[in-house]
Amino acid sequence: MGYEIDKTEEQWRQELSPAEYHVLREAGTEPAFTGEYTHTKATGVYECRACGAELFRSDTKFESHCGWPSFFDPADSSAVELLEDRSHGMVRTEVRCARCGSHLGHVFRGEGYPTPTDERYCINSISLRLVPEEDAGESRG
Repeated sequence: MGYEIDKTEEQWRQELSPAEYHVLREAGTEPAFTGEYTHTKATGVYECRACGAELFRSDTKFESHCGWPSFFDPADSSAVELLEDRSHGMVRTEVRCARCGSHLGHVFRGEGYPTPTDERYCINSISLRLVPEEDAGESRG
């Protein structure tokens, strides 16, 4: 798929830290329970750390106790791209930023969480940047 933000891997390497690059561009995973936003309850907008696209809002974040931030719905259905992932001997649904193609995590369905969608977007903290509500309102006009 072609993305609005189209950079070479060398450009991404220059802009991202090695850990960010590993997760966002190589579909890596940060260790469970180590991410910056795993337990965050702050109100705001979660943006793609690579390109700044709005991905999730804090009012869709919930405690799943899985070790990574969990959301039950993206901010906009077109904000993310869902792809079949057959890595590691299993079939999952990968979640990528629809604007730049960066790996965010995976989405799981039918796990029984008491959420409106019965979906858990399990997202790496390092793939996100939280813009607090007061700042988000100012930057969006």
